[in-house]
Amino acid sequence: MQIASRSSYSGLIDLDWSRPLGRWKDPRLVRMARGRSRHMVRFVELEGKVFAVKELDDRLAVKEYEMLKEMADSSLPAVEVACVVVKRTTPDGEPLDGAVVTRFLDYALPYTYLLRRDGWSQSQKRLIDAAAVLLVQLHLEGFWWGDFSLGNALFRRDAGELRAYLVDAETAERHEKLSDGQRRYDVDIAVENMAGGLADLVAGGKVKTDVDPIDVALQLAERYEALWAEVTSEEEFSSDELWRLEDRVRRLNALGFDASELSVVSLVGKDRIRIRPLVVEEGHHGRRLARLTGINVQENQARRLLNDLDFYRAELERDRRAPLSEAIAAHRWMTERFEPFVMAIPPDLAGRLEPAEAYHQYLEHRWFLSEAAGHDVSDAEAMRSFFDSVLRPRPEEKLVFDEPTQELPISWLTSPSDNPPTAGQSRIRAGTSSYEPSTSGSLGGSTQDEDTEGNDPEDTGTQDTEDRPVISG
Repeated sequence: MQIASRSSYSGLIDLDWSRPLGRWKDPRLVRMARGRSRHMVRFVELEGKVFAVKELDDRLAVKEYEMLKEMADSSLPAVEVACVVVKRTTPDGEPLDGAVVTRFLDYALPYTYLLRRDGWSQSQKRLIDAAAVLLVQLHLEGFWWGDFSLGNALFRRDAGELRAYLVDAETAERHEKLSDGQRRYDVDIAVENMAGGLADLVAGGKVKTDVDPIDVALQLAERYEALWAEVTSEEEFSSDELWRLEDRVRRLNALGFDASELSVVSLVGKDRIRIRPLVVEEGHHGRRLARLTGINVQENQARRLLNDLDFYRAELERDRRAPLSEAIAAHRWMTERFEPFVMAIPPDLAGRLEPAEAYHQYLEHRWFLSEAAGHDVSDAEAMRSFFDSVLRPRPEEKLVFDEPTQELPISWLTSPSDNPPTAGQSRIRAGTSSYEPSTSGSLGGSTQDEDTEGNDPEDTGTQDTEDRPVISG
């Protein structure tokens, strides 16, 4: 076993690697919200962390493991790989498929849940935008996915939008730079897979809409091309219009990208300048918020929190009638605004939304209350209203079930009025707050269709140390 993360995942070593994944009977198996997968996937809870274990051919397992490590090194939104297990055998020496183990992403949701919970009209554009951003991010770093589908990604709420995370990298390839043909082919695959997935949902009556799934999927290609052009295209202007250079950088920042390197060329014999972004990275607002506060959140959440921080800084400067440094303002915002809100969330509501998303929605709620009242509503009053009327009716979006892995029953999650599982069937875990500084790469989970439990008798054979599976990292 090779461990990939800087964190200690030693608990993975004593899992029952000598059994096929479908026959595991470990009491640490749990159920998690997820989508579909062509492979067997089980979830296990170790030391307060949930891991997804996916069973697949040794060669593919090693390839996916390597791709996920490279994506983590490039700070891409993908699952955090924990280890890869190869050369597995039963106690009788029969070969077994390998396995890739990844950390499950807290508050990550499959697209089927979002379509049912939030409705088609609210989810459609946000899913397309999130998918387009993910593809652009991958292509900028030279990754060709080759198997995008909504089911191969998980989504986290991001201040009214969604952020997509890659959870299946077995078909991915890394190149120095993708050609236009490679990019277009990857997008064509994405469009075809999205159209097929949505058509299946419509045909099965799981999504009620008159919209053509093909038309919806084609919007992904349009959104991708527009975003790619804004991020990478050349722009030419007169030498007395240098303000347009700064304007281009600001437009990139508004999209959540940083241009850390620009090519600026003066055209010979012409009074004109040509610029082209060379090194572009997503996460402009997230990096600024992390630098000021240590909070690591989604990009749109970071933008929203930064706006609140800047507004609070302006209030403080107005009251003290003197400038306030950005660092001091950030510290006061953390200790006087954000942390008091998070600490005030009732324990039984802690799993409804991740803290940054809850704070964003709280700011929206307080604004509407103040507008209706005609004056600023106090934080105490706004929090009580938010917890009771917004947070409490929501279903849990951070779920851990006691039963072994099966398909998550979406029906009771689709509306607050639906009945949850009875006592003893489920438990909700608040876990570590996601606003705490992260010490590793992106966290993630894997997705799959319904598992089938095996009913084999207990194996009684033993295994020599030299015959143990190889677990890589």
